[in-house]
Amino acid sequence: MSDYHDFDHFGLDPRIVATVKGMGYSTPTPIQSKAIPLVMQGRDMMGAAQTGTGKTAGFALPIIHRLLPQASTSMSPARHPVRALILAPTRELAEQVAENVKMYIAGTPLRCATVYGGVDMEPQTQALRAGVEIVVATPGRLLDHLGSKNTSLSQVEAVVLDEADRMLDMGFLPDISRILNQLPKQRQSLMFSATFPDEIRKLAANFLREPVLVEVARRNAAADNVQQELYRVHESEKTGALLELLRGRGLRQVLVFVNTKIGCRRLARELQKQGINADAIHGDKSQDERTKALEGFKQGTIDVLVATDVAARGLDIVELPAVINYDVPYAPEDYVHRIGRTGRAGASGLAMTIATGAEDRAVAAIERLTKGRIEVKPIDVRRPLRGDRPQRGRERERDRHRDDRERPLPPAQPRGAKAPVDEFFTKPYEPAAGTEAEGKEPEAEATTRSGKKAGKVAALLGGRQH
Repeated sequence: MSDYHDFDHFGLDPRIVATVKGMGYSTPTPIQSKAIPLVMQGRDMMGAAQTGTGKTAGFALPIIHRLLPQASTSMSPARHPVRALILAPTRELAEQVAENVKMYIAGTPLRCATVYGGVDMEPQTQALRAGVEIVVATPGRLLDHLGSKNTSLSQVEAVVLDEADRMLDMGFLPDISRILNQLPKQRQSLMFSATFPDEIRKLAANFLREPVLVEVARRNAAADNVQQELYRVHESEKTGALLELLRGRGLRQVLVFVNTKIGCRRLARELQKQGINADAIHGDKSQDERTKALEGFKQGTIDVLVATDVAARGLDIVELPAVINYDVPYAPEDYVHRIGRTGRAGASGLAMTIATGAEDRAVAAIERLTKGRIEVKPIDVRRPLRGDRPQRGRERERDRHRDDRERPLPPAQPRGAKAPVDEFFTKPYEPAAGTEAEGKEPEAEATTRSGKKAGKVAALLGGRQH
């Protein structure tokens, strides 16, 4: 299989070639060079390539080429049946793929619709019922529309599973099986992913027919143009290490990965407290919130985007300078996907991982998967100063007492020297003049009813005052 060095030699429709060139692309990537001819021939295929290598164009351009001969300019929905289905694991990836497809078909009568959850179904329903040839969808929401009879898959000619490994990890296998059962038996099936573990190969054996495997790099390998660095720290130093990497290198537009949604929220808040323009993106956020955060990050108004693995799938930022693994991923395959966010389309990238002793086994699993060692680099984590955050009440009280204890004492006297004594204390007692005479009154003896002399009683206990 020979490689192609420009888009003119594929035999693609001239409208597609003109659109691609108008987007600034002249030389196909390795995965595009190998995949486009096979897809144009109608072959089933498994495409293995890292994210950011142009997989979307690798399957979208030839599919569009095959659909164009039957493209209709009619307004009738019946003249625009669904003929190509692209399944993606997340909303972000579906939106990203659809955005590219819509650019590719801009000069043609073909239509494309995006279907995913988290938003109102009504606009999607209207688009589907108006007729579309290409549907980009997440499995769950597509099943909702199929159940509501908003569309039909009976005329689909090509189906694509994009990021197939992630769909399996997210538990979409039952949904995928239900969708595939509604497709015609005679169809073209394609599977694209950055990694191809054994589970993916088993899935491919069930719905691909004599597929051709296209690999443009070693299986499960990280991109060669991404520099990988590992920083080992104590658990209490992770946030300090992250701040040191962000500030010490002057990084802007950085994607920071964490393993949990709650950790995502907490880290974003902590970065904001430290004066860093950060935001979070995770599964608990609404689609509008996620879209707003992504747009802010793409436009540069947000410097640091803290994300979970699922939320960041499909995120395509041109020339993203760096990604940081604040948490080492649980699955080593996720490491390949994470660092694939940088170094896209042949550009250089930087991937930094902060690891504690408890994550050593996860790091070792990554190195076994990628068959390479991650360079360990030292880092000087600055201990947080007292002024770095506002003090709580107990801390303020503690510091106040500490200040009292640490007040300077009077200068010590030289050894053997006597301390000065006030002369007032060395004089004998001398009553003031006239005090004794004026205060003396003749005492009258008190008697009781029996005639006996009364004893003296203290004035405080009700006795007589003399």
